[in-house]
Amino acid sequence: MTDTPKARPLEGIRVLDLTTTIAGPYCSRLLADMGAAVIKVEGPEGDMTRERPPLREGASTSYGQLNAGKRSIALDLKQPAGQEAMRRLVADADILVENYRPGIMARFGLGYDALSQLNPRLIYCAISGYGQTGPSSTLAAYAPAIHAASGYELAHLAYQEGRLRPDNCGIYTADVLSGTYAFGAIMTAMVQRYTTGVGQMIDVSMLETMLGLTLTEVQLGQFPQPPSGKPLFGPVATSDGFIMPAIASERTFQNLARAVGREDWINDPRFRVYLDRRANWGALIDELELWTAKRTSVECQAAMDATGVPCSPYRRVADLFDDAQLAHRDAFAEVHDAGGTFRVVNPPFRMSAATTSVNNYVTGLGENTRDVLSEAGYGADAIDAMIQTGAARVG
Repeated sequence: MTDTPKARPLEGIRVLDLTTTIAGPYCSRLLADMGAAVIKVEGPEGDMTRERPPLREGASTSYGQLNAGKRSIALDLKQPAGQEAMRRLVADADILVENYRPGIMARFGLGYDALSQLNPRLIYCAISGYGQTGPSSTLAAYAPAIHAASGYELAHLAYQEGRLRPDNCGIYTADVLSGTYAFGAIMTAMVQRYTTGVGQMIDVSMLETMLGLTLTEVQLGQFPQPPSGKPLFGPVATSDGFIMPAIASERTFQNLARAVGREDWINDPRFRVYLDRRANWGALIDELELWTAKRTSVECQAAMDATGVPCSPYRRVADLFDDAQLAHRDAFAEVHDAGGTFRVVNPPFRMSAATTSVNNYVTGLGENTRDVLSEAGYGADAIDAMIQTGAARVG
C-alpha cells in the first residue's frame, strides 16, 4: 500500500506577491509552500536578488530559495496600464503582500483603501521597516539598520566580554522573522475572514519584530539590575574546538556536575544557589574548562548527552547537509531552476494531514506574464500592446 498524497493546506488560495529582497519573499514563499497559488509581480527589471550569488547559468540560488513555487509576471506599476492590470488581478485575489516603502502603493493607486473597494475580502499585508504610519514610517530601511535601531545589536554586544564595537551584520534576522510574523498574521486574518467575510490591512513593522527579541532587555530597561557577572551562555573550549552547554535550570546544572565528575559543585556554596552561581559563573566555567580542554568536542558532547545536558559543538551550516536528524526530518528540499538543482530549507513544521514543503521549481522573470494576464481577461492583442509599451514584460 502507498500513502495517499496529502493536500497542501492553502490550496485554492490566490496570492499577489509584490515584494522584493528577503522579508516579503520569505513570507510569500511560506504561503506557496502551503499550497497557495502565488503570483510574483516584479518590475520590468526584476527582483534585485535575481542577480545575487551564487549564480549558475545566470540563475541565482539566493533568489530561488525565497521564490520557489511562485509564478512570475513582470509589470511596470508606474504606467497606468500596469496599474490597471494589478486592479484586475486583485479582483480575484485572497491575499496581497508588499514591502514597498509606505506610501508608494497608494501613489500607484494600489493602496489598501483603493483595493479593498474592488475586493472587500482582500487581506493586504504590508511589511516595512518602521510601520505604515508615524514619524519614522517613510525612512528607508534594510535589516542591518533595523538591527541597530531596535537595540538588538547593543543588547547582543553586552554579552560579548571585552568587546566595545558592535558586530558586523551578515545574517538578516529582521527580514526572516518579519516575514514569519507576516505569514502568521495573514493566517490569523484568514481565520477572521471566515467569520466576518471581510479582509483587512496587516501592518508589519521590522523594528517591532526585532524589539520583540529583546525580552530580558525590555524588562531591564524598566527595572535596572546590578551586573550579574559573566554571561551564562558562551563557548566552552575543548581540545579541538568549542561546545555550547545551555545550563538554564537546577536540573541541568546538577546534570552538568555529574557529566564531568564534579558532584561537589552541587553543594559548593559558590554554585549551590542560582544567584550565587550566577555571580560566580566565571569560576564555574574556568573549572569546567579544566575538564573539557582535555577532551575533544565529540567526547564532551557524549558526556553531556549521557546526563541530559542541553549542549552542542559549534557547527558550520555546510556540515548540516549530512546531519542525520535533518535527513530524518526531510529538512532540505531539492529545487530546480534554469541553472540546475540546489537545496533549500523546508518550513520547520510538519502537519499530520497536510504537505508543508517547498515546491520544486523557480520561474524566470516574466515567464508567466502572458498566462496570468490571459487569466485576468486580457486578449492576445492587448497583451502584445502592453509588452510593446513596456507596461509588461515576458520571459
